[in-house]
Parts: sequence; structure tokens; C-alpha cells
Amino acid sequence: MALSLERSITQDYVIELIKQHKRMKHIITILMLSLMSLGYSQNKNAKASLEVDGVCGMCKARIEKAAIRTKGVKSAVWNVDTHELKLIYDERKTNLDSISKKIAAVGHDTKLYKATDEAYNAVDPCCKYRDEQVVKDHQN
Repeated sequence: MALSLERSITQDYVIELIKQHKRMKHIITILMLSLMSLGYSQNKNAKASLEVDGVCGMCKARIEKAAIRTKGVKSAVWNVDTHELKLIYDERKTNLDSISKKIAAVGHDTKLYKATDEAYNAVDPCCKYRDEQVVKDHQN
């Protein structure tokens, strides 16, 4: 009788351990899937806007070209009147900081980065958006 009782307790204990093991496997699986999904949560078609200084169609072409040449940027459209650059980009490949740096490198100021004097001075004279007279000339 004692042997039978001991065997029954041991079997119950083993069954309980197996159940706990299965629960732990489920918890670990859920945690792993959650962690893996975090890596894929970045948007392939993120949309954003940046304010970029410029005054004309030549500025538009230069700004859009600099943005598009940034790996991961799919679309870049700059509005001369509002100075808004609308972007569609892959967050897994680039970010607004990198895009802003590329635009500043071709001579146009953004909220995040100001173009160096060297880059600004390299733009066409009609694109000198820091010059009040040039800005006034484009408004007329």
C-alpha cells in the first residue's frame, strides 16, 4: 500500500512538472514572438514632412534629388510656397536625421541642420534663400 501511495504521489508530481513545463514553453514562445515583432515594427512606407528652406524651382529640384538619393527614400516632393518636403521612406533603411543631413549637404537649411557656408555658397545665385533681396525677387 505504501509503495502504491508513493508511486501515485510521484506520478502526480511528474504530471504537474510536465504541465508547468508546457506553460513555460508557451510563455517563452509568446515572449520570443513579441521580441521578433519589435524588429519588424518599423514602417516600410513611413510618411513625414520636413521644413526645408529654398525659393525656386531649381531649389525644388536640388532638395528632392538630395532626398531621393538617400537610401530608403521612395518619394520626395517639396513645395516652393510652403517649404514643406513631403517624404515616403523606409524606416528600416533611413530616418529623418539622415535625410536632413543630405539636404543640408547640398546647401539647404532644415529644422534639424543648417547648411554649411560652403554648401550654401555653392548653390546658384537665384537660390540664395538667406538673402532678403533674392527672396523678395521670387515673391514678385
